[in-house]
Amino acid sequence: MDYWHACASGLRLGQPVLLNMTQAPIPALSHLQHLGGAFTYLEEIHQVLNALTLFEGFSASDHATLCEYMECYAAPSRTPIVTEGTEGDFVVIILTGGVNVIKTDAHAAPKVVAHVGPGGFLGEMSLVDGQQRFASCIATQPTDLAVLTRDDLTGILDDHPQLGNKILLLLLQLVTKRLRDSTTRMLPTIGAQWV
Repeated sequence: MDYWHACASGLRLGQPVLLNMTQAPIPALSHLQHLGGAFTYLEEIHQVLNALTLFEGFSASDHATLCEYMECYAAPSRTPIVTEGTEGDFVVIILTGGVNVIKTDAHAAPKVVAHVGPGGFLGEMSLVDGQQRFASCIATQPTDLAVLTRDDLTGILDDHPQLGNKILLLLLQLVTKRLRDSTTRMLPTIGAQWV
């Protein structure tokens, strides 16, 4: 049974069986089920990434190399994946399921600011700038994810500079898109203050 059929039938990603490419689990994600190295799920990850316009310049070989550096995890429904205010040095790619992005407002009330589904990214700002997490991300259903740490990104840049540059440009595009989206949402508020 392939990955997509397993997910449709309610099964989770199985334990790695193809290659032992796994690294040590990421301590900040120790509350999630560590599924092993992403290379084991290459075909499924390739399908997710191939559908994204951000990955248009990436080849199947690029996907395979990227998967050598990533780990996969499973998060049950209502499980936090990242928590606002905590340190973060990894980016998450949602493979299945969904996640609410929740930001605490000025009155300490949680507000859902986005919903991210398969192919969505979480945590790219902290990966880039090393700052604390800007928002919390909580699984809204059983969710599988692939994770790339800053150390692994550095490894890609050292070992595969052309791919590393593609990833850096992708991260720049993601952060720029978030900035543009935020500015567009804030324009009515900003305009009222400056008039």
